[in-house]
Amino acid sequence: MSIELGKVAWVDLTVKDAEKVRDFYAKVVGWSFEEVAMGGYSDYSMVPPGGKEPAAGICHARGMNNKIPPQWLVYVPVANLTASIEACKAMGGKVLDGPRDMGGQMFCAIQDPAGAVMGLVGPV
Repeated sequence: MSIELGKVAWVDLTVKDAEKVRDFYAKVVGWSFEEVAMGGYSDYSMVPPGGKEPAAGICHARGMNNKIPPQWLVYVPVANLTASIEACKAMGGKVLDGPRDMGGQMFCAIQDPAGAVMGLVGPV
C-alpha cells in the first residue's frame, strides 16, 4: 500500500463469498489472484493481466472484516488517525469499523454524511 498522505493507496472489496466474486472479476476484468493467508482462510490480492503488483483485494466478510460493507472500499493514508476520526464525527460522519490494526498499520472505515464509505489508515 502506498503511503502518500491524502491519496488513494489501495482498494478492496469485502464480501460473503470471496471465491465467487474473485472468479467473477477474474473473468470480467482478466485479473489473476494471489492468496493472502488470514489464519484459517485466505483473502485475495488481484493482479492485472501481465502485471506483477496487485491492483486490488477481494476479502471475506468474516473475522476482523465482518463489519465492512460489501462495496469497493478505497483506503486513504492520513497523518493522524485519531484526529481524522474526531473530524469525521464532528462533521456528521460515522465510524463503521475500527480503529484497529491492519497489517501493521491502524485502520478504520468511516461513512460520510451522504452514506459513502472510505477506509483511513495511519498512525493514531
